[in-house]
Amino acid sequence: MLASRKSHLPERTIFLLVVLCCICSAAAQAAARITPIDPGNGRTILVVSPHADDATLFIGGTVAAWSDAGWRVVVIRVTDDRWDSIGLPEAETIKRSAIEFRQAMSILGVKDVVDLGFQTDVITDADRLQIREHIIRLIRTWKPYAISTIDPYSGVHEDNQDHVVVAEAVAEACWTAQFDKHHPEHLVAGLEPHGVVEKWYFGRPVREATDVIDVTRTLERKARAALAHETPLRNIVHQLRLQSRTAGYSLPSLDAATTGDLKPLVESFVVAPAQTKGKRHGVGAAEEFRVVRFDLLETLKTHGVPVDPP
Repeated sequence: MLASRKSHLPERTIFLLVVLCCICSAAAQAAARITPIDPGNGRTILVVSPHADDATLFIGGTVAAWSDAGWRVVVIRVTDDRWDSIGLPEAETIKRSAIEFRQAMSILGVKDVVDLGFQTDVITDADRLQIREHIIRLIRTWKPYAISTIDPYSGVHEDNQDHVVVAEAVAEACWTAQFDKHHPEHLVAGLEPHGVVEKWYFGRPVREATDVIDVTRTLERKARAALAHETPLRNIVHQLRLQSRTAGYSLPSLDAATTGDLKPLVESFVVAPAQTKGKRHGVGAAEEFRVVRFDLLETLKTHGVPVDPP
C-alpha cells in the first residue's frame, strides 16, 4: 500500500464524517423524483457530449425517450476521439468513431448531430473561450428549450478532464448566450441571444440527483446503441485487462471481449447499472439527473401570458 500523509483528525471523527457524507448522499438520491417526459411538440434539446460514446453510455435511455416523445434532440460531439482505440491508427480511429457515433445516435432516434472536432484527451490545452463560443453559437442557432451535459459540479467523482472542461463551458454558455455583448459577431450573422429554460446535468454520479427518468422501455435500445460504439468499447476492455493484470488476475470474459462478443461488457457496464438505479427508484431501469430550471417557470405557468417561443 502506498504511504499517505497522516491526518490531524482523530480516526473516529473521520469515520463519522464519512458515514455522514454517505447518509447525505443516499438521502439526496432517494429524494429525487421520477419525472415524466412531457411531449416535445417540436421543441429542441441540445445534448453536449464530450466524446462519441458519452451521450449513449450516460443517458442513452433518456435520449431515446426524448426522441420518442417528439423532442428534436441535437447531439453535439465535442472531441474527435482520435486516441480512443486499441491497435488502430489515429486516422482510422477518427473515421470509425464518427461512423459509430452516427450509428448509435440513429438507434436512439437522433437525426441531428454536430462534430466540433477538438482533439480528444487534451482539451485542457484548448482555448476555453473558443470552446464556450462554439456552444454559445450552437445555443443561438438551435434555440433549445433544454440543454444536457456533464454536471460541472460532479468533479469530485470525475477524472476525465475533457468532461470537466466541456461541462464548465456549457454551464457558462447557457447564461452568456443571453448577452448581446458576448460575441456580437453572432448577431451580425443573423443569430439572436437565447435563454435556455432547463439544464439536465448527468455524471458519475451527479452531485445531487433531482430528477429520475424511467428508461425501462428504452434500455434495450440504449444497449444496442452502446454496442455500436465498438471502437471505444474495445479500448475499455483493454484498460480493464491491464488493471486486472496489475492486480494479479485475468478474467476470461474480458479476454474473450478483446476481439469477441461485447454484449457481456454492455450488460455489466450499461444495463446492470441502469437496473440498479431503477430498483432504487421503484422502476425497471433509470437514469439520474440534476436539473436546474428557470426560476420563474412555475410563476409563468400561473400568471404568464402565452407567446410563441423562438
